[in-house]
Amino acid sequence: MQKMYKILDEFVAYMYDKRTGSDATSDSYYRDIARFINYLEENHIEKFNDIDKGIVFDYINELRSGTITRGKISNATYARNLSSLRSFYRYLNQRHIADANPFLQFKNVHVEKHLPDVLTFDQVERIFDTFDLEKPLDVRNRCIVETIYACGLRISECCDLLLDNVDKRQMIIRVIGKGNKERIVPYYPRLNELIDLYIKMYRNEYAMEGFPYLFVSNRGTKVSPRSVQLLLDSVKIKAGLEIDIHPHMLRHSFATHLLDNGADLRTVQELLGHENLSTTQLYTHLTYDRLKGAVDKAHPHSK
Repeated sequence: MQKMYKILDEFVAYMYDKRTGSDATSDSYYRDIARFINYLEENHIEKFNDIDKGIVFDYINELRSGTITRGKISNATYARNLSSLRSFYRYLNQRHIADANPFLQFKNVHVEKHLPDVLTFDQVERIFDTFDLEKPLDVRNRCIVETIYACGLRISECCDLLLDNVDKRQMIIRVIGKGNKERIVPYYPRLNELIDLYIKMYRNEYAMEGFPYLFVSNRGTKVSPRSVQLLLDSVKIKAGLEIDIHPHMLRHSFATHLLDNGADLRTVQELLGHENLSTTQLYTHLTYDRLKGAVDKAHPHSK
């Protein structure tokens, strides 16, 4: 089963290199495919080439019914899962790991646009508070999570972040995003202190001389998207949150919190690395909805 996850990691890296899909593609695809791999493991299926239409039909039934998720999924979630698995199997076909693409036989459903999930500021702080900064591994994990949130990074951008991309004197990070486009993202002093602590307590212990990436695993390798997702799965429980947390939710929260606190749309667009302003404008709807909700709840004439 570890081999299946290794292939999944390679697929996500391939997607990032090709710069395909939307901002959240690599993050959401990873979660969708990892769920499918877990299903295969539970059913004692060890090779992607052993999948046929019947197995896929059973999986999709369980997925749509909510048996393997936290309740029934929406049409949008189903469509994204189908897209994830189709793309993954196209990659497997190209690499001759699988002979066919069993997901091509299943039709899409009509999907309405939906707003991204975000965390409140208090929920973000609850997540940060779960880490014990006396423990080296907790320091590293807190640094990963806070870097994603503080700079609005995609998960792939975080994992690929180089030590040399971090300018601690000016407190800026140079991010290489989709299409090899570079953007500069400033960050706050608390993160600067946390990066210092992480380098001292963890990175210096596990990173070999010349290792280029900022975040390192206990095996001395680059941190993978899967390890970050597993980290968030664990943190959610410790923080007492009843919602699923994924890395891109931290990026959504970064954008929404900036807009909530007065940042202009063009600035947020630049910080996120969005090519089109219309992509960033999605977050203004979140902000409007939050403001409207606050008025509906608090204004005496809303009762």
